[in-house]
Amino acid sequence: MIESILVEGLIYGIMVLGVFITFRVLDFPDLTVDGSFPLGAALMVQGLLLGINGWLALLIAFIGGVLAGIVTALIHNHLKVPNLLAGILTMTMLYSINIRILGNRANVPVIDQKTLLTDVTSRLSDVIPDEYILLVFFVVVALGIKLLLDLFFHTDLGMTIGAMGNNEQMVVSQGINPKTLKTIGLALSNGLVAVSGAFAAQYLGFADVGLGQGIIISGLASVMIGEFLVRKNNHIGVLTLCALAGSILFHAVMYVGRYYGYVIQMTPNDLNLIKGLLIIILLILTQTRKLNLAAIKAMVQK
Repeated sequence: MIESILVEGLIYGIMVLGVFITFRVLDFPDLTVDGSFPLGAALMVQGLLLGINGWLALLIAFIGGVLAGIVTALIHNHLKVPNLLAGILTMTMLYSINIRILGNRANVPVIDQKTLLTDVTSRLSDVIPDEYILLVFFVVVALGIKLLLDLFFHTDLGMTIGAMGNNEQMVVSQGINPKTLKTIGLALSNGLVAVSGAFAAQYLGFADVGLGQGIIISGLASVMIGEFLVRKNNHIGVLTLCALAGSILFHAVMYVGRYYGYVIQMTPNDLNLIKGLLIIILLILTQTRKLNLAAIKAMVQK
């Protein structure tokens, strides 16, 4: 049970890192995620069915996500469409594109296909116990992506993107085009989301056009849970680590809801309700923490 929670949390944690980039770094609420997640799954599965190398199929999924993010950025930047609507437009178009990629089918299984995960399992079965192979693999993958993101946000370009999220006018005053930065941020974010979708399809054994339904809520909830774990901290390494930890905790809560919800007569149909309530509770707790900190600060100043 614990192994499956950790593995799911790390797989979807890659998606959470993408959501973290748009919502927290760029301050851009991007709903493209609900379309780019199944896009990555569809490209990965179709690549495997066509006999493409698993790592190459994963790269294609990443590129597909990058292109989806670029489309949203172009709609927002050049057509002056609000960010929420731009994401919704791309997400809506991706639904039809994903069905096309899957051969006009809504669901395509890959249970009998050789995947990256089956290849990794067969290669490491003599070194690591079978039940821990995927856990070790995704720990390495998720932490590797996290470290690469940390390095990126310590570069001049990464720090400029972060600065734009805090104060876009300051970036403009420095002679930097914010449209370019938004495009890079959205492309990177949705590329990571698509990679997460590609891994999820292999882990679940199928790709489905509805795989991304409500995924943005899961990502946002995970980001908020991660932020609640620590007091205000602006170090990018801590924030990305908290995003991964938040994903694991979120999936632990969902796991308990799925398998023990029958005690309170809860069904799988109620999981979206739980996600929404969880976000509301986190918002209340966050506001309460801010008020408490402000009260303490005021007392100290007196």
